[in-house]
Amino acid sequence: MTDPNQTGRLAALRGILQAQGLDGFILPRGDEHLGEYVAPCAERLAWLTGFTGSAGTAVVLATAAAVFSDGRYVLQLAAQVDETSYALLHSVREPPDAWLAKTAAVVIRDRDARIGYDPWLLSEDALVRYRKPGLELVPLEANPIDAIWPDRPAPPAAAARPHPLELAGSGSQEKRQQVAALLREAGEDAAILGDPASIAWAFNLRGGDVTFTPFALGFAILDADETASLFIDEAKLPPETRAWLGNSVRVEPPAALPASLAALSGRTVRVDPSGTASWFAQTLRAAGATVSAAPDPCLLPKARKNQVEQQGARDAHRQDGIAVCGYLHWLSDYGVGRSETELSDRLDGFRRQNPDYRGESFPAISGSGPNGAIIHYRADPATARRLQPNEVYLIDSGGQYPSGTTDITRTVWSGPDAAPDTVRDHATRVLQGHVALARARFPAGVHGGRLDALARLPLWQAGLDYDHGTGHGVGSYLSVHEGPCRIAPAAPPVPIEAGMILSDEPGYYLPGAYGMRIENLLLARDAAMPGDAGYLEFETLTLAPYDRRLIEVALLTAPERAWVDAYHARVLGEIGPALPDPARAWLAEACAPLGA
Repeated sequence: MTDPNQTGRLAALRGILQAQGLDGFILPRGDEHLGEYVAPCAERLAWLTGFTGSAGTAVVLATAAAVFSDGRYVLQLAAQVDETSYALLHSVREPPDAWLAKTAAVVIRDRDARIGYDPWLLSEDALVRYRKPGLELVPLEANPIDAIWPDRPAPPAAAARPHPLELAGSGSQEKRQQVAALLREAGEDAAILGDPASIAWAFNLRGGDVTFTPFALGFAILDADETASLFIDEAKLPPETRAWLGNSVRVEPPAALPASLAALSGRTVRVDPSGTASWFAQTLRAAGATVSAAPDPCLLPKARKNQVEQQGARDAHRQDGIAVCGYLHWLSDYGVGRSETELSDRLDGFRRQNPDYRGESFPAISGSGPNGAIIHYRADPATARRLQPNEVYLIDSGGQYPSGTTDITRTVWSGPDAAPDTVRDHATRVLQGHVALARARFPAGVHGGRLDALARLPLWQAGLDYDHGTGHGVGSYLSVHEGPCRIAPAAPPVPIEAGMILSDEPGYYLPGAYGMRIENLLLARDAAMPGDAGYLEFETLTLAPYDRRLIEVALLTAPERAWVDAYHARVLGEIGPALPDPARAWLAEACAPLGA
Protein backbone atom coordinates (compact mmCIF):
# COMPACT_ATOMS: atom_id res chain seq x y z
CA MET A 1 0.00 0.00 0.00
CA THR A 2 1.44 3.37 -1.01
CA ASP A 3 1.85 6.22 1.46
CA PRO A 4 -0.68 9.03 0.80
CA ASN A 5 1.94 11.58 1.96
CA GLN A 6 4.19 10.90 -1.04
CA THR A 7 2.66 13.57 -3.27
CA GLY A 8 2.95 16.34 -0.68
CA ARG A 9 6.52 15.44 0.21
CA LEU A 10 7.55 15.40 -3.44
CA ALA A 11 6.00 18.83 -3.95
CA ALA A 12 7.83 20.19 -0.88
CA LEU A 13 11.16 18.89 -2.21
CA ARG A 14 10.53 20.49 -5.59
CA GLY A 15 9.83 23.76 -3.84
CA ILE A 16 13.24 23.70 -2.12
CA LEU A 17 15.01 22.76 -5.35
CA GLN A 18 13.40 25.66 -7.16
CA ALA A 19 14.36 28.07 -4.37
CA GLN A 20 17.99 26.94 -4.63
CA GLY A 21 18.08 27.27 -8.41
CA LEU A 22 18.29 23.52 -8.96
CA ASP A 23 16.60 21.55 -11.71
CA GLY A 24 16.77 18.22 -9.96
CA PHE A 25 18.10 16.12 -7.09
CA ILE A 26 19.63 12.64 -6.76
CA LEU A 27 18.65 10.74 -3.61
CA PRO A 28 20.25 7.32 -3.09
CA ARG A 29 19.16 5.07 -0.27
CA GLY A 30 21.94 5.14 2.29
CA ASP A 31 23.84 7.16 4.86
CA GLU A 32 27.20 8.92 5.04
CA HIS A 33 28.87 5.52 5.41
CA LEU A 34 27.23 4.26 2.18
CA GLY A 35 26.01 1.18 4.01
CA GLU A 36 23.11 -1.15 3.34
CA TYR A 37 21.67 -1.08 6.84
CA VAL A 38 21.23 2.44 8.13
CA ALA A 39 19.90 4.24 11.19
CA PRO A 40 16.29 5.55 11.03
CA CYS A 41 17.54 9.13 10.64
CA ALA A 42 19.10 8.17 7.29
CA GLU A 43 16.00 6.57 5.75
CA ARG A 44 15.40 9.60 3.52
CA LEU A 45 14.42 7.58 0.46
CA ALA A 46 11.76 5.68 2.42
CA TRP A 47 10.41 8.92 3.91
CA LEU A 48 10.15 10.62 0.51
CA THR A 49 8.90 7.76 -1.68
CA GLY A 50 7.59 5.03 0.63
CA PHE A 51 10.08 2.49 -0.75
CA THR A 52 11.73 0.58 2.11
CA GLY A 53 14.07 -1.74 0.18
CA SER A 54 17.77 -1.85 1.01
CA ALA A 55 18.90 -0.68 -2.44
CA GLY A 56 17.35 2.14 -4.41
CA THR A 57 17.61 5.66 -5.78
CA ALA A 58 15.15 8.44 -6.48
CA VAL A 59 15.79 11.11 -9.11
CA VAL A 60 13.53 14.14 -8.96
CA LEU A 61 13.10 16.83 -11.64
CA ALA A 62 10.57 19.64 -11.75
CA THR A 63 8.12 17.72 -13.92
CA ALA A 64 9.32 14.12 -13.71
CA ALA A 65 10.58 11.73 -11.06
CA ALA A 66 11.59 8.09 -10.86
CA VAL A 67 12.52 5.46 -8.28
CA PHE A 68 15.00 2.75 -9.24
CA SER A 69 15.89 -0.60 -7.71
CA ASP A 70 17.17 -3.96 -8.85
CA GLY A 71 15.43 -7.24 -9.60
CA ARG A 72 15.01 -8.14 -5.93
CA TYR A 73 12.59 -5.28 -5.40
CA VAL A 74 10.58 -4.89 -8.62
CA LEU A 75 7.35 -6.11 -7.03
CA GLN A 76 8.00 -4.20 -3.81
CA LEU A 77 8.43 -0.95 -5.73
CA ALA A 78 5.03 -1.42 -7.32
CA ALA A 79 3.43 -2.07 -3.94
CA GLN A 80 4.99 0.85 -2.05
CA VAL A 81 5.53 3.74 -4.47
CA ASP A 82 2.86 5.97 -6.00
CA GLU A 83 3.05 5.39 -9.75
CA THR A 84 1.25 8.66 -10.44
CA SER A 85 4.20 10.52 -8.90
CA TYR A 86 7.15 8.34 -9.88
CA ALA A 87 8.20 6.10 -12.73
CA LEU A 88 9.24 2.72 -11.30
CA LEU A 89 12.33 1.44 -13.07
CA HIS A 90 14.76 -1.50 -12.97
CA SER A 91 18.15 -0.02 -12.07
CA VAL A 92 20.09 -2.49 -14.24
CA ARG A 93 17.94 -2.20 -17.35
CA GLU A 94 17.57 1.58 -17.12
CA PRO A 95 20.13 3.05 -14.70
CA PRO A 96 19.29 6.29 -12.87
CA ASP A 97 22.10 8.22 -14.59
CA ALA A 98 20.88 7.26 -18.08
CA TRP A 99 17.28 8.15 -17.23
CA LEU A 100 18.34 11.48 -15.73
CA ALA A 101 20.40 12.51 -18.77
CA LYS A 102 17.65 11.49 -21.18
CA THR A 103 14.82 13.09 -19.23
CA ALA A 104 16.67 16.31 -18.41
CA ALA A 105 17.49 16.77 -22.09
CA VAL A 106 13.78 16.75 -22.87
CA VAL A 107 12.71 18.99 -19.99
CA ILE A 108 15.57 21.53 -20.19
CA ARG A 109 16.65 22.36 -23.73
CA ASP A 110 18.59 25.62 -23.64
CA ARG A 111 21.23 24.93 -20.96
CA ASP A 112 22.78 22.27 -18.75
CA ALA A 113 20.48 20.99 -16.02
CA ARG A 114 21.72 21.86 -12.51
CA ILE A 115 21.34 18.65 -10.50
CA GLY A 116 21.93 18.74 -6.76
CA TYR A 117 23.38 15.89 -4.74
CA ASP A 118 24.49 15.27 -1.17
CA PRO A 119 28.27 14.56 -1.28
CA TRP A 120 27.89 12.48 1.89
CA LEU A 121 25.58 10.03 0.09
CA LEU A 122 27.36 9.44 -3.23
CA SER A 123 30.77 7.91 -3.79
CA GLU A 124 33.28 9.18 -6.34
CA ASP A 125 32.47 6.22 -8.60
CA ALA A 126 28.76 6.96 -8.40
CA LEU A 127 29.37 10.58 -9.34
CA VAL A 128 31.34 9.55 -12.41
CA ARG A 129 28.30 7.74 -13.75
CA TYR A 130 26.19 10.89 -13.44
CA ARG A 131 28.74 13.15 -15.16
CA LYS A 132 27.12 13.29 -18.59
CA PRO A 133 26.71 15.98 -21.24
CA GLY A 134 23.85 18.30 -20.35
CA LEU A 135 24.17 17.79 -16.59
CA GLU A 136 25.88 20.08 -14.09
CA LEU A 137 26.29 18.28 -10.77
CA VAL A 138 26.04 20.60 -7.75
CA PRO A 139 27.24 19.39 -4.31
CA LEU A 140 24.95 20.66 -1.56
CA GLU A 141 25.99 21.70 1.92
CA ALA A 142 22.78 20.32 3.41
CA ASN A 143 20.45 17.57 2.27
CA PRO A 144 17.13 19.20 1.26
CA ILE A 145 15.14 16.26 2.63
CA ASP A 146 16.26 17.18 6.15
CA ALA A 147 14.61 20.59 5.82
CA ILE A 148 11.18 19.10 5.08
CA TRP A 149 11.30 16.04 7.37
CA PRO A 150 9.80 17.50 10.55
CA ASP A 151 10.01 14.42 12.77
CA ARG A 152 13.32 13.05 11.54
CA PRO A 153 14.77 10.72 14.22
CA ALA A 154 17.87 11.76 16.14
CA PRO A 155 21.22 10.18 15.23
CA PRO A 156 21.99 6.97 17.13
CA ALA A 157 24.14 7.11 20.25
CA ALA A 158 24.72 3.51 21.36
CA ALA A 159 27.87 2.64 23.29
CA ALA A 160 30.83 1.09 21.48
CA ARG A 161 32.20 -2.04 23.14
CA PRO A 162 35.45 -4.01 22.82
CA HIS A 163 35.38 -7.13 20.65
CA PRO A 164 37.66 -9.40 22.69
CA LEU A 165 40.73 -11.09 21.31
CA GLU A 166 39.31 -14.57 21.92
CA LEU A 167 36.67 -13.74 19.29
CA ALA A 168 38.65 -11.40 17.01
CA GLY A 169 41.70 -13.64 16.79
CA SER A 170 44.01 -10.70 16.09
CA GLY A 171 44.68 -7.50 18.04
CA SER A 172 43.89 -4.02 16.76
CA GLN A 173 47.55 -2.99 16.80
CA GLU A 174 48.48 -6.02 14.72
CA LYS A 175 45.73 -5.24 12.20
CA ARG A 176 46.75 -1.61 11.92
CA GLN A 177 50.37 -2.65 11.44
CA GLN A 178 49.21 -4.83 8.56
CA VAL A 179 47.28 -1.97 6.97
CA ALA A 180 50.14 0.49 7.52
CA ALA A 181 52.51 -1.84 5.68
CA LEU A 182 50.08 -1.90 2.73
CA LEU A 183 49.96 1.88 2.70
CA ARG A 184 53.74 2.25 2.79
CA GLU A 185 54.11 -0.28 -0.03
CA ALA A 186 51.66 1.77 -2.11
CA GLY A 187 53.45 5.04 -1.34
CA GLU A 188 50.50 6.38 0.64
CA ASP A 189 50.66 8.35 3.87
CA ALA A 190 47.19 7.60 5.20
CA ALA A 191 43.83 6.01 4.41
CA ILE A 192 40.27 7.18 5.07
CA LEU A 193 37.89 4.64 6.60
CA GLY A 194 34.25 5.46 6.00
CA ASP A 195 32.85 1.94 6.28
CA PRO A 196 31.81 1.18 9.89
CA ALA A 197 32.58 -2.51 9.26
CA SER A 198 36.20 -1.59 8.55
CA ILE A 199 36.33 0.52 11.69
CA ALA A 200 34.85 -2.36 13.71
CA TRP A 201 37.48 -4.71 12.30
CA ALA A 202 40.48 -2.38 12.57
CA PHE A 203 39.79 -1.29 16.15
CA ASN A 204 38.08 -4.50 17.38
CA LEU A 205 34.95 -2.61 18.31
CA ARG A 206 31.28 -3.47 18.08
CA GLY A 207 28.28 -1.24 18.74
CA GLY A 208 24.55 -0.80 18.45
CA ASP A 209 24.02 2.23 16.21
CA VAL A 210 22.43 0.26 13.37
CA THR A 211 19.77 -2.43 13.53
CA PHE A 212 20.93 -5.90 12.42
CA THR A 213 24.64 -4.99 12.31
CA PRO A 214 26.73 -4.35 15.47
CA PHE A 215 28.27 -1.10 14.22
CA ALA A 216 29.54 1.91 16.11
CA LEU A 217 29.18 4.65 13.50
CA GLY A 218 32.17 6.88 12.96
CA PHE A 219 35.08 7.58 10.64
CA ALA A 220 38.80 6.96 10.90
CA ILE A 221 42.15 7.93 9.41
CA LEU A 222 44.78 5.19 9.47
CA ASP A 223 48.33 6.49 9.12
CA ALA A 224 51.28 4.74 7.55
CA ASP A 225 53.14 5.17 10.84
CA GLU A 226 50.63 2.73 12.45
CA THR A 227 48.79 5.41 14.46
CA ALA A 228 45.15 6.26 13.86
CA SER A 229 42.47 8.88 14.44
CA LEU A 230 38.94 7.75 15.28
CA PHE A 231 36.17 10.29 14.74
CA ILE A 232 33.30 9.30 16.99
CA ASP A 233 31.15 10.91 19.63
CA GLU A 234 33.07 10.39 22.88
CA ALA A 235 29.76 9.79 24.65
CA LYS A 236 29.77 6.43 22.82
CA LEU A 237 33.04 5.41 24.47
CA PRO A 238 32.74 4.10 28.03
CA PRO A 239 36.00 4.18 30.00
CA GLU A 240 36.76 0.53 29.29
CA THR A 241 36.36 1.13 25.55
CA ARG A 242 38.61 4.19 25.60
CA ALA A 243 41.24 2.17 27.46
CA TRP A 244 40.80 -0.68 24.96
CA LEU A 245 41.68 1.64 22.06
CA GLY A 246 45.04 2.54 23.62
CA ASN A 247 47.28 5.57 23.33
CA SER A 248 48.09 5.13 19.65
CA VAL A 249 44.48 5.97 18.71
CA ARG A 250 43.54 9.64 18.77
CA VAL A 251 39.82 10.09 19.49
CA GLU A 252 38.22 13.17 17.91
CA PRO A 253 34.61 14.33 17.49
CA PRO A 254 33.19 14.04 13.94
CA ALA A 255 33.14 17.85 13.75
CA ALA A 256 36.96 17.74 13.71
CA LEU A 257 37.04 15.95 10.35
CA PRO A 258 37.41 19.07 8.13
CA ALA A 259 40.40 20.33 10.13
CA SER A 260 41.99 16.87 10.22
CA LEU A 261 41.67 16.50 6.45
CA ALA A 262 43.11 19.98 5.95
CA ALA A 263 46.14 18.89 7.99
CA LEU A 264 46.81 16.22 5.33
CA SER A 265 47.77 18.90 2.79
CA GLY A 266 50.70 17.77 0.68
CA ARG A 267 50.26 14.12 1.62
CA THR A 268 48.94 11.15 -0.37
CA VAL A 269 45.73 9.76 1.09
CA ARG A 270 43.91 6.61 0.04
CA VAL A 271 40.16 6.98 -0.45
CA ASP A 272 37.97 4.10 -1.64
CA PRO A 273 36.24 5.54 -4.74
CA SER A 274 33.25 3.22 -4.45
CA GLY A 275 32.89 2.77 -0.69
CA THR A 276 33.55 6.24 0.74
CA ALA A 277 31.48 9.41 0.49
CA SER A 278 32.75 11.78 -2.20
CA TRP A 279 32.89 14.55 0.41
CA PHE A 280 36.22 13.16 1.61
CA ALA A 281 37.99 13.22 -1.75
CA GLN A 282 36.56 16.65 -2.55
CA THR A 283 37.68 18.06 0.81
CA LEU A 284 41.15 16.52 0.56
CA ARG A 285 41.74 17.90 -2.93
CA ALA A 286 40.59 21.34 -1.82
CA ALA A 287 43.13 21.12 1.03
CA GLY A 288 46.00 20.31 -1.35
CA ALA A 289 46.28 16.59 -0.64
CA THR A 290 46.78 13.96 -3.33
CA VAL A 291 43.90 11.48 -3.42
CA SER A 292 44.85 7.89 -4.21
CA ALA A 293 41.73 6.13 -5.47
CA ALA A 294 42.13 2.58 -4.18
CA PRO A 295 40.01 0.05 -2.28
CA ASP A 296 39.55 0.33 1.47
CA PRO A 297 42.70 -1.36 2.80
CA CYS A 298 40.68 -3.28 5.40
CA LEU A 299 38.35 -4.99 2.92
CA LEU A 300 40.46 -8.00 1.99
CA PRO A 301 42.07 -8.60 5.40
CA LYS A 302 38.62 -8.46 6.98
CA ALA A 303 37.18 -10.88 4.42
CA ARG A 304 39.96 -13.41 5.04
CA LYS A 305 38.76 -14.82 8.35
CA ASN A 306 41.55 -15.98 10.62
CA GLN A 307 41.48 -19.38 12.34
CA VAL A 308 39.73 -18.01 15.43
CA GLU A 309 37.03 -16.36 13.32
CA GLN A 310 36.60 -19.51 11.23
CA GLN A 311 36.02 -21.60 14.34
CA GLY A 312 33.71 -18.90 15.64
CA ALA A 313 31.67 -19.16 12.45
CA ARG A 314 31.36 -22.92 12.91
CA ASP A 315 30.24 -22.40 16.50
CA ALA A 316 27.70 -19.73 15.51
CA HIS A 317 26.22 -21.94 12.80
CA ARG A 318 25.90 -24.86 15.14
CA GLN A 319 24.03 -22.67 17.64
CA ASP A 320 21.89 -21.27 14.86
CA GLY A 321 21.24 -24.73 13.45
CA ILE A 322 19.77 -25.86 16.76
CA ALA A 323 17.30 -22.97 16.63
CA VAL A 324 16.45 -23.41 12.95
CA CYS A 325 15.92 -27.17 13.23
CA GLY A 326 13.71 -26.68 16.28
CA TYR A 327 11.74 -24.14 14.31
CA LEU A 328 11.37 -26.35 11.23
CA HIS A 329 10.00 -29.11 13.44
CA TRP A 330 7.48 -26.66 14.95
CA LEU A 331 6.63 -25.35 11.47
CA SER A 332 5.81 -28.86 10.25
CA ASP A 333 3.26 -29.30 13.03
CA TYR A 334 1.84 -25.82 13.61
CA GLY A 335 2.77 -23.57 10.67
CA VAL A 336 -0.38 -23.84 8.56
CA GLY A 337 -2.84 -21.08 9.41
CA ARG A 338 -0.20 -18.80 10.94
CA SER A 339 0.58 -15.39 9.45
CA GLU A 340 3.92 -14.70 7.82
CA THR A 341 4.92 -12.39 10.65
CA GLU A 342 3.93 -14.97 13.26
CA LEU A 343 6.10 -17.51 11.46
CA SER A 344 9.20 -15.30 11.36
CA ASP A 345 8.63 -14.14 14.95
CA ARG A 346 8.50 -17.76 16.07
CA LEU A 347 11.88 -18.44 14.44
CA ASP A 348 13.31 -15.41 16.22
CA GLY A 349 11.85 -16.84 19.43
CA PHE A 350 13.72 -20.11 18.91
CA ARG A 351 16.95 -18.17 18.44
CA ARG A 352 16.29 -16.08 21.55
CA GLN A 353 16.39 -19.22 23.68
CA ASN A 354 20.17 -18.99 23.23
CA PRO A 355 21.74 -16.44 25.63
CA ASP A 356 24.47 -15.70 23.06
CA TYR A 357 21.96 -14.55 20.44
CA ARG A 358 22.28 -10.82 19.72
CA GLY A 359 19.41 -10.40 17.25
CA GLU A 360 18.61 -10.88 13.57
CA SER A 361 21.33 -10.21 11.02
CA PHE A 362 18.72 -8.75 8.63
CA PRO A 363 14.92 -8.47 8.53
CA ALA A 364 13.60 -12.00 7.98
CA ILE A 365 12.01 -12.71 4.60
CA SER A 366 8.91 -14.78 5.38
CA GLY A 367 6.93 -15.37 2.19
CA SER A 368 4.04 -17.79 1.75
CA GLY A 369 2.60 -18.73 -1.62
CA PRO A 370 2.78 -15.82 -4.08
CA ASN A 371 4.58 -13.57 -1.60
CA GLY A 372 7.58 -15.90 -1.78
CA ALA A 373 8.02 -14.77 -5.39
CA ILE A 374 8.87 -11.26 -4.13
CA ILE A 375 12.60 -11.80 -3.78
CA HIS A 376 13.17 -9.45 -0.84
CA TYR A 377 9.63 -9.54 0.52
CA ARG A 378 8.98 -7.95 3.90
CA ALA A 379 5.79 -9.11 5.64
CA ASP A 380 3.68 -6.41 7.29
CA PRO A 381 1.66 -7.49 10.35
CA ALA A 382 -1.36 -5.63 8.99
CA THR A 383 -1.36 -7.34 5.60
CA ALA A 384 0.59 -10.59 6.08
CA ARG A 385 -0.82 -13.70 4.43
CA ARG A 386 -1.49 -16.83 6.39
CA LEU A 387 0.25 -20.00 5.33
CA GLN A 388 -2.24 -22.20 3.54
CA PRO A 389 -2.24 -25.98 3.11
CA ASN A 390 -0.41 -27.29 0.07
CA GLU A 391 1.70 -24.28 -0.81
CA VAL A 392 5.35 -23.23 -0.84
CA TYR A 393 6.77 -21.24 2.07
CA LEU A 394 10.14 -19.46 1.95
CA ILE A 395 11.94 -18.30 5.10
CA ASP A 396 15.24 -16.41 4.73
CA SER A 397 16.73 -15.29 8.03
CA GLY A 398 19.92 -14.96 10.01
CA GLY A 399 21.33 -14.34 13.44
CA GLN A 400 24.08 -12.34 15.06
CA TYR A 401 26.24 -14.11 17.63
CA PRO A 402 29.47 -12.79 19.21
CA SER A 403 31.34 -15.58 17.42
CA GLY A 404 29.81 -15.07 13.99
CA THR A 405 27.00 -14.06 11.65
CA THR A 406 24.55 -16.48 10.03
CA ASP A 407 22.26 -16.37 6.98
CA ILE A 408 20.07 -19.30 5.94
CA THR A 409 17.15 -19.84 3.59
CA ARG A 410 14.89 -22.88 3.53
CA THR A 411 11.88 -23.50 1.32
CA VAL A 412 9.24 -25.91 2.59
CA TRP A 413 6.01 -27.48 1.39
CA SER A 414 3.11 -26.96 3.78
CA GLY A 415 1.26 -30.18 2.89
CA PRO A 416 -0.59 -32.34 3.70
CA ASP A 417 -0.80 -33.45 0.07
CA ALA A 418 2.25 -34.17 -2.03
CA ALA A 419 3.76 -31.22 -3.87
CA PRO A 420 2.85 -31.06 -7.58
CA ASP A 421 5.38 -32.38 -10.08
CA THR A 422 6.18 -28.90 -11.44
CA VAL A 423 6.88 -27.53 -7.97
CA ARG A 424 9.19 -30.45 -7.16
CA ASP A 425 10.95 -30.04 -10.50
CA HIS A 426 11.65 -26.35 -9.86
CA ALA A 427 12.73 -26.94 -6.28
CA THR A 428 15.04 -29.79 -7.23
CA ARG A 429 16.74 -27.73 -9.94
CA VAL A 430 17.39 -25.03 -7.34
CA LEU A 431 18.83 -27.70 -5.05
CA GLN A 432 21.04 -29.05 -7.84
CA GLY A 433 22.53 -25.61 -8.45
CA HIS A 434 23.05 -25.14 -4.72
CA VAL A 435 24.85 -28.48 -4.46
CA ALA A 436 26.97 -27.80 -7.55
CA LEU A 437 28.40 -24.66 -5.99
CA ALA A 438 28.93 -26.33 -2.60
CA ARG A 439 30.86 -29.18 -4.26
CA ALA A 440 32.99 -26.94 -6.46
CA ARG A 441 36.77 -27.20 -6.52
CA PHE A 442 38.56 -24.47 -8.42
CA PRO A 443 42.02 -22.95 -8.93
CA ALA A 444 43.20 -20.12 -6.72
CA GLY A 445 42.59 -16.81 -8.46
CA VAL A 446 39.07 -17.65 -9.63
CA HIS A 447 36.51 -14.96 -8.85
CA GLY A 448 32.81 -15.33 -8.15
CA GLY A 449 31.66 -14.39 -11.64
CA ARG A 450 33.22 -17.59 -12.96
CA LEU A 451 31.43 -19.81 -10.42
CA ASP A 452 27.99 -18.24 -10.75
CA ALA A 453 26.97 -20.35 -13.76
CA LEU A 454 27.42 -23.56 -11.75
CA ALA A 455 24.39 -22.67 -9.66
CA ARG A 456 22.28 -21.59 -12.65
CA LEU A 457 22.96 -24.44 -15.07
CA PRO A 458 20.23 -26.85 -13.85
CA LEU A 459 17.68 -24.03 -14.16
CA TRP A 460 19.02 -22.90 -17.53
CA GLN A 461 18.53 -26.42 -18.88
CA ALA A 462 14.81 -25.95 -18.26
CA GLY A 463 14.71 -22.37 -19.60
CA LEU A 464 14.61 -20.86 -16.10
CA ASP A 465 16.75 -18.35 -14.19
CA TYR A 466 16.70 -15.91 -11.25
CA ASP A 467 17.25 -12.15 -11.15
CA HIS A 468 19.75 -11.85 -8.31
CA GLY A 469 23.29 -12.87 -7.48
CA THR A 470 24.12 -16.32 -6.18
CA GLY A 471 26.37 -15.41 -3.28
CA HIS A 472 27.63 -12.58 -1.11
CA GLY A 473 30.33 -12.29 1.52
CA VAL A 474 29.41 -12.49 5.22
CA GLY A 475 31.21 -10.81 8.11
CA SER A 476 32.41 -12.12 11.44
CA TYR A 477 29.84 -10.70 13.87
CA LEU A 478 29.52 -7.87 11.36
CA SER A 479 27.47 -7.24 8.24
CA VAL A 480 25.59 -10.14 6.70
CA HIS A 481 26.47 -8.61 3.31
CA GLU A 482 30.23 -8.09 3.14
CA GLY A 483 32.52 -7.27 0.24
CA PRO A 484 34.61 -7.29 -1.74
CA CYS A 485 33.92 -10.79 -3.10
CA ARG A 486 30.58 -11.91 -4.60
CA ILE A 487 29.24 -14.79 -6.68
CA ALA A 488 27.17 -13.18 -9.43
CA PRO A 489 27.18 -12.71 -13.21
CA ALA A 490 28.64 -9.20 -12.85
CA ALA A 491 30.74 -9.87 -9.74
CA PRO A 492 33.89 -7.77 -9.36
CA PRO A 493 37.08 -9.61 -10.36
CA VAL A 494 38.11 -10.22 -6.76
CA PRO A 495 39.54 -13.73 -6.36
CA ILE A 496 38.02 -16.03 -3.77
CA GLU A 497 40.58 -16.72 -1.05
CA ALA A 498 40.86 -19.18 1.81
CA GLY A 499 39.05 -17.86 4.86
CA MET A 500 36.32 -16.02 2.96
CA ILE A 501 32.72 -16.81 3.89
CA LEU A 502 30.21 -16.66 1.03
CA SER A 503 26.56 -17.52 0.63
CA ASP A 504 25.24 -20.14 -1.81
CA GLU A 505 21.65 -19.17 -2.66
CA PRO A 506 20.17 -19.95 -6.06
CA GLY A 507 16.43 -19.60 -6.43
CA TYR A 508 13.43 -19.64 -8.72
CA TYR A 509 10.42 -17.33 -8.58
CA LEU A 510 7.08 -17.76 -10.35
CA PRO A 511 5.16 -14.47 -9.92
CA GLY A 512 1.73 -14.93 -8.42
CA ALA A 513 2.47 -18.51 -7.38
CA TYR A 514 5.60 -19.14 -5.30
CA GLY A 515 9.26 -18.46 -4.75
CA MET A 516 11.92 -20.93 -3.70
CA ARG A 517 15.48 -20.40 -2.58
CA ILE A 518 18.02 -22.54 -0.73
CA GLU A 519 20.89 -20.86 1.09
CA ASN A 520 23.86 -22.09 3.07
CA LEU A 521 27.02 -20.25 4.01
CA LEU A 522 30.31 -21.63 2.70
CA LEU A 523 33.84 -21.21 4.02
CA ALA A 524 36.55 -21.20 1.34
CA ARG A 525 39.53 -23.37 2.25
CA ASP A 526 42.56 -24.96 0.61
CA ALA A 527 41.78 -28.19 -1.25
CA ALA A 528 44.04 -31.23 -1.28
CA MET A 529 44.32 -32.02 -5.00
CA PRO A 530 46.63 -34.43 -6.80
CA GLY A 531 49.04 -32.84 -9.21
CA ASP A 532 48.71 -29.09 -9.45
CA ALA A 533 48.68 -27.19 -6.17
CA GLY A 534 46.72 -24.06 -5.40
CA TYR A 535 43.11 -25.23 -5.47
CA LEU A 536 40.23 -24.20 -3.23
CA GLU A 537 37.00 -25.82 -2.11
CA PHE A 538 34.14 -24.95 0.23
CA GLU A 539 33.23 -26.13 3.69
CA THR A 540 29.49 -25.86 4.34
CA LEU A 541 28.83 -24.04 7.62
CA THR A 542 25.03 -24.01 7.74
CA LEU A 543 23.31 -26.94 9.45
CA ALA A 544 19.63 -27.59 8.67
CA PRO A 545 17.83 -30.13 6.47
CA TYR A 546 16.28 -29.53 3.06
CA ASP A 547 12.59 -30.36 2.68
CA ARG A 548 12.46 -33.87 1.24
CA ARG A 549 8.89 -33.26 0.06
CA LEU A 550 10.27 -30.82 -2.53
CA ILE A 551 13.02 -33.11 -3.85
CA GLU A 552 12.42 -35.12 -7.03
CA VAL A 553 15.06 -37.77 -6.34
CA ALA A 554 14.96 -39.09 -9.91
CA LEU A 555 16.34 -35.75 -11.17
CA LEU A 556 19.44 -35.97 -8.98
CA THR A 557 22.67 -37.49 -10.22
CA ALA A 558 24.38 -40.07 -8.02
CA PRO A 559 27.01 -37.55 -6.78
CA GLU A 560 24.29 -34.98 -5.99
CA ARG A 561 22.29 -37.53 -4.06
CA ALA A 562 25.39 -38.69 -2.18
CA TRP A 563 26.24 -35.10 -1.27
CA VAL A 564 22.74 -34.43 0.10
CA ASP A 565 22.75 -37.66 2.09
CA ALA A 566 26.19 -36.91 3.56
CA TYR A 567 25.12 -33.37 4.43
CA HIS A 568 21.95 -34.61 6.12
CA ALA A 569 23.93 -37.19 8.08
CA ARG A 570 26.21 -34.41 9.29
CA VAL A 571 23.24 -32.22 10.29
CA LEU A 572 21.74 -35.09 12.25
CA GLY A 573 25.04 -35.89 13.94
CA GLU A 574 25.85 -32.31 14.96
CA ILE A 575 22.38 -30.93 15.72
CA GLY A 576 20.36 -33.98 16.73
CA PRO A 577 21.94 -34.52 20.17
CA ALA A 578 21.16 -30.90 21.13
CA LEU A 579 17.44 -31.16 20.33
CA PRO A 580 14.74 -32.37 22.71
CA ASP A 581 12.29 -35.08 21.74
CA PRO A 582 10.21 -35.06 19.57
CA ALA A 583 12.28 -32.56 17.55
CA ARG A 584 15.16 -35.06 17.52
CA ALA A 585 12.90 -37.75 16.06
CA TRP A 586 11.60 -35.29 13.44
CA LEU A 587 15.17 -34.39 12.46
CA ALA A 588 16.12 -38.04 12.10
CA GLU A 589 13.27 -38.50 9.64
CA ALA A 590 14.08 -35.25 7.80
CA CYS A 591 17.72 -36.32 7.44
CA ALA A 592 17.12 -39.93 6.40
CA PRO A 593 18.84 -41.00 3.15
CA LEU A 594 16.87 -39.92 0.08
CA GLY A 595 16.23 -43.51 -0.92
CA ALA A 596 14.75 -44.39 2.47
